[in-house]
Amino acid sequence: MSDGLWQCIEALLPKPERNPRHPGRKRIPDLQVLCGILFVLHAISQWEFLPQELGFGSGMTCWR
Repeated sequence: MSDGLWQCIEALLPKPERNPRHPGRKRIPDLQVLCGILFVLHAISQWEFLPQELGFGSGMTCWR
C-alpha cells in the first residue's frame, strides 16, 4: 500500500486511547491489520488461515 493512500485512510480511523489502569495487550498497528485484511480478500482465504508469519497478526485480529 502506498504511503499516500495510507495517509488518507489513517485520517479516517479513530484514535484509540489506552486506559492507564488497565492497559491490556498492546495493539497491532492499524496498517498491518489493514494489510492482513487486504491479503485475505485478495487470496480469497478464510480468516483463520491467515499466516501469522506475515506479521499481520492473527486472522481473528484482522476480522475484528
